[in-house]
Amino acid sequence: MEYYFSKTINDSFENAIQKVTEALKAEGFGILTEIDLKATLKKKLDVDFYNYTILGACNPPFAYKALLAEDKIGTMLPCNVIVQEKVKGQIEVSAVDPAASMQAVENTELVGIATEIRDSLKKIINNL
Repeated sequence: MEYYFSKTINDSFENAIQKVTEALKAEGFGILTEIDLKATLKKKLDVDFYNYTILGACNPPFAYKALLAEDKIGTMLPCNVIVQEKVKGQIEVSAVDPAASMQAVENTELVGIATEIRDSLKKIINNL
């Protein structure tokens, strides 16, 4: 089972991050964290890396349902969405498949919740 799904779009890196953030918001997700990996790697290791941002997205109603079903599920939150530009103008947007990651947690209540989240994230990625 793949642990992510992705799509490549032609855009600037900055526009892609804005579009992804807006698309997530339209589906009820907020961005809790935004990690500029390029800047972090430069600062911490003094290495050059391509544009790569990790967006920590959270949909509070889904998170609440998951936490009620499994109190340790917070170790897998938020849902990460990455935006990366290996080739100028070709932006790959990828999202974690929560059904794949939650499969390790043997809790049948999580299956439906993970499927809903996966469907929502797939819709976002596919509509970019």
